[in-house]
Amino acid sequence: MGELGIHWSIASNATHIIEIFIMSFCFFMLAKPFMRRRKKALSVGAAYALVMLIFYIIPLNPDYYIVHGTGVLTAFLVMCLTERTNLRQKIFIAATFFPLRFLTAATAEIIYDKVYSFMEARQNADFALYVGVCTLYLLLEFAFMAAAVRFILKAYAYKHDDMDKKELLMLLMPSLLGITGFEITRYYRVFYIVETGKSTDAYDFLSLLYYTVSVITIVVVVVLYQKIKAKQEDKLQNELLASQLDSLRRHISHAESLYSDMRGVRHDMANHLLTLERLYESGKTDEAKAYGADLKAAVSQITGEIKSGNPVTDVILQGAKNEAEQRNIMFHSDFCYPAQSNINAFDLSVILNNALQNALENADCGRGSYISVTSYRQNNAYMLEISNSFVGSLQWDFENALPITSKEQKNGHGYGLANIRTVARKYSGDIEIVQNDGAFRLTVMLMTE
Repeated sequence: MGELGIHWSIASNATHIIEIFIMSFCFFMLAKPFMRRRKKALSVGAAYALVMLIFYIIPLNPDYYIVHGTGVLTAFLVMCLTERTNLRQKIFIAATFFPLRFLTAATAEIIYDKVYSFMEARQNADFALYVGVCTLYLLLEFAFMAAAVRFILKAYAYKHDDMDKKELLMLLMPSLLGITGFEITRYYRVFYIVETGKSTDAYDFLSLLYYTVSVITIVVVVVLYQKIKAKQEDKLQNELLASQLDSLRRHISHAESLYSDMRGVRHDMANHLLTLERLYESGKTDEAKAYGADLKAAVSQITGEIKSGNPVTDVILQGAKNEAEQRNIMFHSDFCYPAQSNINAFDLSVILNNALQNALENADCGRGSYISVTSYRQNNAYMLEISNSFVGSLQWDFENALPITSKEQKNGHGYGLANIRTVARKYSGDIEIVQNDGAFRLTVMLMTE
């Protein structure tokens, strides 16, 4: 082999190796948002690159589907071993990358062939032309693949939600049809070129059109799937909001009944005081004390023990306290309603209802279990802390910085923290969640100005 032949061989090998690293990088980019840590996604791309390099260096000459299938399968196994959650989403990632790799490469290859033939017809094929066209091929392949990955990731909003079998099947259908059509069109294109020694512009255009439409279809199905998911999320959010409004109506009704009873007690208070006065004047001290104790208990039962400064929050906190005591959970409230501020009772009721419901459901009911509610001012910020005893661990949705609860996984009703964050951001605030040492603490910040 002459010096020029060595250069052509080096350029060809370099093109293939660079292509492997380009595809590995795209695999990494596709997997990264679905993985909890960047290092795990890097290991996925590295596994694919390693397998592809081994097949390229070792002259085994297997079928190209076996080569790429082995690379994708290895990357899929690495995904599963490093993070054993959302298996169906990992199947989707691997099964989507596999056809995209062929479709984008075939698109770039057809353009590469046309440009090379066009340039070769006007000048002798030389090494510089070959290097230039190979560079163009790599750039086109990367551009097409990166664009497809970018659109899929942009459309796929719920990257850490569980996917059921029907959803997976729907998402895999475009990929399956795309790779099937790719093999059919490629077979006839290669067969025609081998038989005639040339390709037809019409067939190449149809192949190019099919590859492009196949990639677009894969992306569009992901977009439609996510829109369906978004509608489901909105429906569940609306159902939860309707439930909260019903709960708030009950609280308000209870508060009205409570204050009606208080007016009744106040109306009869003169009679009660007169009775006490007569008992003391008659020297019946024991009877007077017993009567006073009964009167105090009746008033306490009507008004409740918690005085937060607002009747709505009083009722919510008192209801949570009563339920906690029934479950042998110690309940402590140091909550004070932020009077003379722009924070209204309805928004605070949403925060308290959701936070206390989560606390009641997740507080350990053993010895030492507790729920604590505290509020305080810090400059122009109103801070609300709800903490409870908690034994176990949480799975996190790192994209939204919220824990993934069993409620959310089972029936979609684990939106309490998301609703609390929505209210907090309405007041230019946010939430902070800390879980350690057997405790779960939610801190909500609301700006009062």
